[in-house]
Amino acid sequence: MAGIGRLSTKEAVLLLCDMQEKFRPNIFQFTNIVSNAARLLQAGRVLGIPAILTEQYPKEEVEKQMQALGNPKQAILCGIEAHACIACTTFDLLEKGIEVHIVSDAVSSRSQTDRLFALSRLKQSGAFLTTTEAVLLQLVQGAKHPNFKEIQQLMMQPSPDTGLLAYFSAL
Repeated sequence: MAGIGRLSTKEAVLLLCDMQEKFRPNIFQFTNIVSNAARLLQAGRVLGIPAILTEQYPKEEVEKQMQALGNPKQAILCGIEAHACIACTTFDLLEKGIEVHIVSDAVSSRSQTDRLFALSRLKQSGAFLTTTEAVLLQLVQGAKHPNFKEIQQLMMQPSPDTGLLAYFSAL
């Protein structure tokens, strides 16, 4: 993978994997994960970044949608579960040469052990781990961007704590 991990609005797609309401009772920090993903979705709309929303991981459907979008070079990935749909999606995208940016505070699992080890494993495989606010800032690259004020509004409230920091040293 030749990329250094700098996001570009022209080359990215936002993938929201399997964020179904029925999972709320079982997914750690579900409300906060959804809140962060919603901010990314809003930013994507402002910046013209296409979004793909999936339930489970229908590989063929994701591939078809990405081809329809002109085969983006980068994927910003959030959703559940880290060790299942997120992992499968990441591996498939990396194998296709697509740079993957996993938004760690917009990804979760039922188990924090699964979440932690999935993120660690995906980082080893070549995915970039990032946060909601870091993605927002990278996409506008500073106050001179014409949509900076709109994106800045999405950052007025800090991202809610999704419980990952306590486990971060293992990543």
